[in-house]
Amino acid sequence: MGHGIAQVAAMAGYDTVITDVNRPAVDSALAMVAKNLEGGVARGKVTGDAAAAALSRLRPANTIEEAVQPAELVIEAIIEDVAIKQQLFENLDRFTDAQCILATNTSSLSVRDIAAATKRPDRVVGMHFFNPVHIMKLVEVVSHDGCSDDTVQTVRDVAVRMGKEPITVKDIAGFASSRLGVVLGLEAMRMVEQGVASPADIDKALELGYGHPMGPLKVTDLVGLDVRLAIAEYLHKTLGSPHYAPPDLLKRMVSDGHLGKKSGKGFYEWEQPTS
Repeated sequence: MGHGIAQVAAMAGYDTVITDVNRPAVDSALAMVAKNLEGGVARGKVTGDAAAAALSRLRPANTIEEAVQPAELVIEAIIEDVAIKQQLFENLDRFTDAQCILATNTSSLSVRDIAAATKRPDRVVGMHFFNPVHIMKLVEVVSHDGCSDDTVQTVRDVAVRMGKEPITVKDIAGFASSRLGVVLGLEAMRMVEQGVASPADIDKALELGYGHPMGPLKVTDLVGLDVRLAIAEYLHKTLGSPHYAPPDLLKRMVSDGHLGKKSGKGFYEWEQPTS
């Protein structure tokens, strides 16, 4: 999701730097931003001048230290693993100015635990975007006990400037969106297991019957089945509810490498970009 966050930041007028430990991922992200903007221009959603201005504000960096040294806000969008996030935030704490806000895009992990890796827990906050970031309006701002009101308000203001609708939630496993969305997605997978209907028809039931813009199985493909599995396992362990127990189908698909859009196959077949 990093490229989408970078895109909306640049479009909001912020000088934006994007980095990754894997440089080809940075190049791919920049190409995806350019493609999204090109599509927006073609559909009349973005002017050519606005697209060019956004691209001019976006640049890559080869290292985390290079990327974040001048930053006032850092938004992390890496793997959903608390230990890896803590290691990153420990580095961010060393590389950035003490007043820099450090935000995590986690969809379920404890923001307080991530903040504990820093010497500025009051400046660490959850800023949970939704996929695809340049289209979805919601940003879930997650405030833990040690987070300052000023930090929460600042990131809410940033979200509004990005054209988003922020909501503020407490730092409880799964927050609001994941606790609801994961239950729906997992139940849809159980319906596939039971042969109730095809993935496309299950999604259509939610899209046409309840007005959802996208069905839960297609959302799962976009998020990544491996990510959805990790979140479900975390919520099942943390909350103890059987609603979050991952279906065998999800485990098998991840084991077989069917991860959704990023692998070319999940509940749907996806066209892979040509190099």
